[in-house]
Amino acid sequence: MTTSEPRDTAPSAPELPSSGVRLRDAVTTLPAYVPGARLPAGLPAVKLSSNENPYPPLPSVVDAIVAGVGATNRYPDLAAVQLVEALAERLTAKAPRAVTPAEIVVGTGSVGVLEHLLDAVCDPGDEVLVPWRSFEAYPIAVAVAGARFVPVPLQEGHDADGRSLAGRLDLAALAAAIGERTRVVVVCTPNNPTGPAVHADELESFLAAVPPHVMVILDEAYVEFVRDPDAPDGLAVYAAHPNVVLLRTFSKAYGLAALRVGYAVARPDLAAGVRAVATPFGVGDLAQRAALASLAAEDELLERVETLVAERTRVTDALREQGWDLPDAQGNFVWFPLGARTAELGARARDEGVLVRPFAGEGVRVSIGSVAEDDAFLRVAAGWR
Repeated sequence: MTTSEPRDTAPSAPELPSSGVRLRDAVTTLPAYVPGARLPAGLPAVKLSSNENPYPPLPSVVDAIVAGVGATNRYPDLAAVQLVEALAERLTAKAPRAVTPAEIVVGTGSVGVLEHLLDAVCDPGDEVLVPWRSFEAYPIAVAVAGARFVPVPLQEGHDADGRSLAGRLDLAALAAAIGERTRVVVVCTPNNPTGPAVHADELESFLAAVPPHVMVILDEAYVEFVRDPDAPDGLAVYAAHPNVVLLRTFSKAYGLAALRVGYAVARPDLAAGVRAVATPFGVGDLAQRAALASLAAEDELLERVETLVAERTRVTDALREQGWDLPDAQGNFVWFPLGARTAELGARARDEGVLVRPFAGEGVRVSIGSVAEDDAFLRVAAGWR
């Protein structure tokens, strides 16, 4: 059994005959979503495989969750009114114009909102363009929506100053790939799992080439960790381009990965369409309470983000001193573009008690954890090299 497989907890059941019901072709051919490896039962291990925030929820957030436990016999607020209003207020304070509650739709993590966005706009055979490698849930969500996933390769090599271009999105190639059936383009910035953020000038050039009927999703799941001075202001981009949708989450910077709260910022007509196809009561009451409490404690939470950014700098500096050639890291993770050597490093780290996330034949993603956790991985990296 591998560490990513569930542990058997009950006797195996006898093999049952097939249901006889034919599954959709799109379902039978879906790629499997591979989560980060779990901590092996009974074995000490450092888990740096899932881009989780290493800090537990703040006490005020825990208190908000506990206060709602006694009401779990009741359905949550279908429209998450309080959370949507709080988000609108918070985003308005940071945006070039007011963001209204009608422009915000919440869902079960940013992945859930992404699925509903695709369901709302894609007809069978429509194309969804994605720079690739990127977030592995994208091709699954596209196929389930009945659309066609069109990957566009990332950049390679080095720039004129010798800096690695590995993992950077090629927005010029992405624009050139738009065709008559293109309905959606997804731009993950910073890109998961490779790390770099797109730059404001290249994004504006790209958006100028995108037809106005094509939806552009800026997936900003890691936006709070970005420190690249050339990175775009997502809210300003959204304000200037009606076909742009922002996708964000409470899972990473806010540390609520287990509660599944994400949201999109979109023009009211598009947001209404997403609500129309969304699973009713998709965001539970405890999740809404936790997200509200997290927004109320945002300054304290963002101090933790600053600590993680500083730790990311320490880790990447140490890795480069070891001789590793790494792409720019703007999320809460570091990417090793190892190609055929990927499995070797993944296995070596696991054998030494450190769980990382290998992408077969492409590279290894390592999340930023605590100082002690990161030091454990740095020892692995130094010894393997």
